Amino acid sequence: MTATIHRIDPRPQPSLDPMVSLVAMDMNLVNAVILDRMQSQIPLIPELAGHLIAGGGKRMRPMLTLASAALLGYTGTRHHRLAAAVEFIHTATLLHDDVVDGSDLRRGRRTANNIWGNPATVLVGDFLFSRAFELMVEDGSQKVLKILSQASAVIAEGEVNQLTATRLIELGEERYLDIIGAKTAALFAAACRVSAVVAERPDSEEIALDTYGRNLGIAFQLVDDAIDYVSDAGTMGKDAGDDFREGKVTLPVILAYARGNPEERAFWKDAIEGRRATDADLAHAVALIQSSRGVDDTLARARHYGQRAIDSLGCFANGKAKAAMVEAVEFAIARAY
Repeated sequence: MTATIHRIDPRPQPSLDPMVSLVAMDMNLVNAVILDRMQSQIPLIPELAGHLIAGGGKRMRPMLTLASAALLGYTGTRHHRLAAAVEFIHTATLLHDDVVDGSDLRRGRRTANNIWGNPATVLVGDFLFSRAFELMVEDGSQKVLKILSQASAVIAEGEVNQLTATRLIELGEERYLDIIGAKTAALFAAACRVSAVVAERPDSEEIALDTYGRNLGIAFQLVDDAIDYVSDAGTMGKDAGDDFREGKVTLPVILAYARGNPEERAFWKDAIEGRRATDADLAHAVALIQSSRGVDDTLARARHYGQRAIDSLGCFANGKAKAAMVEAVEFAIARAY
């Protein structure tokens, strides 16, 4: 009898651990800034902000600021406050997003708006934006202020663009990419780029880090949008099919609609416009996306943008920081598998 040979993939699953390890000491200092600057004489502000900030997120954006600084050999301390500013911008947008979306879950926990209500959540989001701008101004660099303030404006534009595109089945791939490039990728790009500014590196390295962050951000969002149709609340930290029920047109839906027959396209139109939102409708939507390779091709596009992110690091010397940033891209893609 011939023995069955089980081959083991020699490559371990990509992990964020190398980046976490790389920036661990700096991240402790960033967390101290975050804890200090989220305080207020109004008890509700640190209570509500702390609920989300302590909610188990990976803090990938501030880690990218720190990792980019390590890549450049920066030994100062300015990047600590800027990484905290990046996290405050991100947290503020999450608070506002959950209000706009009417979300009940974030990272597997009740959202702030679900606990404290929409008015308090919006106002604490505004407070965190203000704290972010304080930190930017304290840094003293006009260039840093311009990069992060422009990113904040672009994020807001992206959110408004997405809001006006809700329940619009004819959205199209180009506008969808514009939306995720603004609402997600802009902050990834700025988080990386500011480290080149504080390290006083040439424009070419600024642009390389901006390109890395931007492409990683697009890949990250593409994966999120794909796994919304193949995952569950335990994995996603939100209910599976939330995008479907909210009428958000993401790339898996765009591809399934474009490739569907007239009956399937009619279903998608009804579903996105809110007339087909039951569990059975969601199951049918998932089946259509799978049969049209909507998830597979969304992930293929994510791999494409991920490779562009990795390629943009070619001008930097090999080492722990570069390896960690490359693996962070691989991790972002591997979340879907």
